[in-house]
Formats: sequence, structure tokens, C-alpha cells
Amino acid sequence: MDIVALLSDPAAWAALITLIVMEVVLGIDNLIFISILSNKLPEHQRTKARRIGISLALVMRLGLLSTLAFIVGMTQTVFSLPWHGMIGQDGKPIFELDFSWRDIILISGGLFLVWKATTEIHEKVDPHETDTLLDVKGKVITNFGSAIFQIILLDIVFSIDSILTAIGMTDQLPIMITAVVITVIIMLIAADPLANFINNNPTVVMLALGFLLMIGAILIADGFGVHVPKGYIYAAMAFSAGVEALNMMVRRRQVRKAAADDNTRH
Repeated sequence: MDIVALLSDPAAWAALITLIVMEVVLGIDNLIFISILSNKLPEHQRTKARRIGISLALVMRLGLLSTLAFIVGMTQTVFSLPWHGMIGQDGKPIFELDFSWRDIILISGGLFLVWKATTEIHEKVDPHETDTLLDVKGKVITNFGSAIFQIILLDIVFSIDSILTAIGMTDQLPIMITAVVITVIIMLIAADPLANFINNNPTVVMLALGFLLMIGAILIADGFGVHVPKGYIYAAMAFSAGVEALNMMVRRRQVRKAAADDNTRH
């Protein structure tokens, strides 16, 4: 009867649509990471890695939804450092030194994302093997197992962020589950086209790595209680993507013009 009541409630439908949009936006970060990591695998393993990674994200999200009391408890303080953050103009600390399990996971995930994005950028900028700490060529085995392991690590971070967002928007478990399942289906459909697009456009790879670097920094800040509005983050990402789209159009026109001029000469 509760399900029937939800189906006939316009507010429930509005909450579902809003939550799906929010979950899709949050899922973009997860999808970009999976796409970049899977593209480093042999071609015949890429699709399989993406599907496993996204399926694991679904399993984790549904598992977390089945333990809502545990998830809510993750926001309770586990330990505090014996210092106080700098005081802002509002008289409150700029950052917090009281840490919950959620904060610890966000900071750990953010540090991993910053490290991963930095090493990938280093590899793109300097493709020659060196002895520096950031050079992962020949030091980290980029095989199927290691790729899935890294995807799982970030799936955990993004899943917790996703479920806490869902809990903050509605208290109806059926709406949360429906939104999560629909979002993951959308991610499964978009995974291959997005990964292929990133793989076929080298400059987009660097832009995506820049996004991951920024997201990692935001996760670390969030873990320290510095909450950056998500709207600003995604507006910046959309603006950057728009500029890169214009650059791609310019490059394609230049290639066509050069080809046309070459044909005219011959």
C-alpha cells in the first residue's frame, strides 16, 4: 500500500526525478575515472572492466541503502584533533578538526584521486620512463585486476557520497533505490561512448584528469568540513568542457581547410 501511495503522490515523483538528476551528475565523476582507467587496458578488456566497475557501484549503493542506520552513524565524530581551525569572519572555524568515518573516507579517497590524476598527468606530459616518484610506468602493473581494484576504491568513496546525498533529499527508501538503479543503468549506457570519446581525443583526456584532480581536492576539503557548493564545481566543469568543444571544432575546421587546400594544389 505504501508503494501504491508513493506512485500516486506527485511530490514523490518530483523527488525521484530530482534525485535521479543529482545522482547522474554525481555519477559523472565516477564514470570519468572508470573511463580513463579502463582505457589503459587492452581493448578486449575495456568494456568488461567498465561493466564490472559500474555493476560494483550499484551493488555498493544498494548495500549501503540496506544499512541506512550505519550510514547515518558514519557522520558522527570518531575522533578530534586537539587544535582549532582558523576563525573566519563569521566567528566560526574555517575548517573542522572533528572527523567522522565519512570524513576519513572522503579524505582518503580524495588523496587517492589526487595522486592518481597527478601520476596520469605526469605520464601524459612526460611519456619517457624516469626514476621519479610520479612515474608509474613499469612500477604499477596496469592489468585487469589492478584496474578493478582501483575502481572499487573510488566506487566506495563515490557511493558513500551518493547515498548521503540521497538521504539528504528524501526519507523514502523505494525512491532512493529506484533513483540509484536508474542512475546506474544510465551510467552503463553512457560508459562505452564516453570512454571512446575520451580515448579518441587526447586533449579531452587531460581535461578529464584536471576534473579528477579538482574533484579529489574537493573531497579532501569536504572531509575537513570546508563545503564547496557543488553547483560551482559543475558549472566550472561545464564551462571548461564548452571551451574544449569549441577548440575541437576549430581544430577540425583547420584540418578540413588544410585538406581542401592540399586538394586544390594537386
